[in-house]
Amino acid sequence: MTTALRRLRNYIDGEFRDAADGRTTEVVNPATGEAYATAPLSGAADVDAAMAAAEAAFPAWRDLVPAERQKVLLKIADRFEERAEELIAAESENCGKPIALVRSEEIPPMVDQIRFFAGAARMLEGRSAGEYMDGFTSIIRREPVGVCAQVAPWNYPMMMAVWKFAPALAAGNTVVIKPSDTTPASTVLIADIIGSVLDELGHSRGVFNVICGDRETGRLMVEHKVPAMASITGSVRAGMQVAESASKDLKRVHLELGGKAPVVVFEDTDIAKAVEDISVAGYFNAGQDCTAATRVLVQDSIHDEFVAALAKAASETKTGAVDDEDVLYGPLNNANQLKQVKGFIERLPAHAKIEAGGEQVGDKGYFFAPTVVSGLKQDDEIVQQEVFGPVITVQSFSDEKQAVEWANGVEYALASSVWTKDHARAMRMSKTLDFGCVWINTHIPLVAEMPHGGFKKSGYGKDLSAYGFDDYTRIKHVMTSLDG
Repeated sequence: MTTALRRLRNYIDGEFRDAADGRTTEVVNPATGEAYATAPLSGAADVDAAMAAAEAAFPAWRDLVPAERQKVLLKIADRFEERAEELIAAESENCGKPIALVRSEEIPPMVDQIRFFAGAARMLEGRSAGEYMDGFTSIIRREPVGVCAQVAPWNYPMMMAVWKFAPALAAGNTVVIKPSDTTPASTVLIADIIGSVLDELGHSRGVFNVICGDRETGRLMVEHKVPAMASITGSVRAGMQVAESASKDLKRVHLELGGKAPVVVFEDTDIAKAVEDISVAGYFNAGQDCTAATRVLVQDSIHDEFVAALAKAASETKTGAVDDEDVLYGPLNNANQLKQVKGFIERLPAHAKIEAGGEQVGDKGYFFAPTVVSGLKQDDEIVQQEVFGPVITVQSFSDEKQAVEWANGVEYALASSVWTKDHARAMRMSKTLDFGCVWINTHIPLVAEMPHGGFKKSGYGKDLSAYGFDDYTRIKHVMTSLDG
């Protein structure tokens, strides 16, 4: 006897709809490796319908005073809290994430981030009005850009959806968002929450739309004539494709594309504390985090002691079932990702040494053991390329100059951390490390008030903070004559 699969649907102009041509794709729970739902495989007709709904809803949403948009966002945040257990269940099934960790580590920051952007809606700052030419007054207007086409990733599908829709809606834009084809469930539930709030408060439900689909669906969204902006969190390849597609009609583009965060550990650090924090920051969410602490550079004088302690921490770190409160992380997101992580291990050079882990765990799902690899060189593939799995690499450096050179010697530039008791050294490193974030004696904490975003092949644009809010606005100069 087979269990019927749950049917997920697009959310367009306030209605849940199947794809216009009826096509679907199966959605797999990565903890079991089994399908639990179907989702639309949306095509051009679905994209057209969603964009038309967002375009029609834009003028009224744009023209609301900011306080009214704030009310909507605050109500959405309240509803997230009220329906938290539904969101937790959807995200756990989406990703195989431990239920307790979704409850403690994702719901509270998401609610806080929505409330932050609700406040930002009322802080549309610009330079003061003034006379910069005799007889004329200049005014700066900050306006929404229009319809935003947004593509969210599979590592944090629920939270990344918040990072995208909250600043966009707060600034007065309307949204068409596409979740990853492997993780649509929580975004569809978010559509139900937001749609009900918009309806209760008397606003068009076309303000927020969700379409499910694959890369082709995303391409159709980005190339569509309606959106004024395309935002994506994903791989470098995907970001380049979006930038190229958007260039055809000069859409604004917002890209967050991954990282290879260096974790620079100097000999004066507290090794036990550093290992404890770094192992959590490296293995949390199965290392499927653009800022994960997975590339460790350790000063040679403490290298052996540090590696031994890190390998011990890895052996004590647990992955497993969603209802096990002792696990730190769940499975990799999909079969292709498991294959990718295995491939990095299989292709390790002869000089590399696996200190812990290095293998798949269990006979179902996509679980991979917490892994430590030492003996690596700067030009090794696993040092240069993003693994996006629970694999921490370790290199040994001799001095600060070499540490900076190796830390910066990758194509990514999203996040980094420095571990030292020397304040002056920490300040020098924070200046010379070429990354969008530098943590000192910690790694991975984020707050709504501070920006998240990188340089180089990690993309451009900021999430969170007033800077992230600004990215969803445009600047207009208005000049008036004083002669009447």
